Amino acid sequence: MNRCYRFILSFIMAIALNFVTFSAWATPIASDLLKLGVDKMQRGNYQEAIQDLTEAIQLESNFAAAYSDRCLAYLQLQDYHSAIADCTKAIHFAPKNAEAYLNRALAHYRQGNYTDAIADNKKAIALNPDDFRAYYNRGITTAILGNQQQAIADYNKALSIIPQNFQSLQADIYNDRGLARLELADLQAAMLDFNKAIRLNAKDYRAYFNRACACTRTGDILGAVRDFSEVIRLNPSNAQAYVNRGVARHWLGYHEAAIADLEQAAEWFGNLKQKVAYQKTLDLLKSVQELIPSETEIALL
Repeated sequence: MNRCYRFILSFIMAIALNFVTFSAWATPIASDLLKLGVDKMQRGNYQEAIQDLTEAIQLESNFAAAYSDRCLAYLQLQDYHSAIADCTKAIHFAPKNAEAYLNRALAHYRQGNYTDAIADNKKAIALNPDDFRAYYNRGITTAILGNQQQAIADYNKALSIIPQNFQSLQADIYNDRGLARLELADLQAAMLDFNKAIRLNAKDYRAYFNRACACTRTGDILGAVRDFSEVIRLNPSNAQAYVNRGVARHWLGYHEAAIADLEQAAEWFGNLKQKVAYQKTLDLLKSVQELIPSETEIALL
């Protein structure tokens, strides 16, 4: 079975990044450029936003808000080196800017600098102990470094303070706590977390994928097939779900259904130009075909 899904991709930016739109001491022209830059960023015009914010900085070299917001544009463009430089400038001119620490932590994370990311999230927590985002992001990073117990502690803290109306984000945190518990082989607790994630956000295929992985670990192969099928319903191009469902169906003795899944997976991997995965799927398909019993199957799961 393939790895489970960890929720650190694009959506984490939605909870980690906030604009700074006001500065009492900046000149009117610099403030107007800041607002223009933020408006363009909100409309997805990141390069134009950078131009406006750069002009604001040229007018006010110590304009912390402009550095902080330009960091966001660089993050969206995946220019993490520039994002870190701008967040560092923002922190230099405004040392209590918790958002700059959060955003720099994200940039460090994207570069694989996990220790630096954890340090910045820790500083964000020190400045704002009630910000669930910093705990959640630190938990994700800590989990990657293998400290699942500390990650769970951070997820617990995040869940204790996150606003109750943030159901989708609550689901993300339960999912990641479930992954940490799965790593610790606490299968019952992991299943409970994945169940909670699905109740809070029934449309997120990743939680079903992770619960299917947990079902496989507990020996509930029918449950795994059920959840991988839900992944495919929600995300029909998920090649790995086809592979995993195919393997599960093969274990259950439904070989023709398994072959159909593996053929579909190979087609998707080929379309996505994932050559290594494509070849591995073809090899697996060949192995399953060689193991098909001679009698005709009477049903497909």
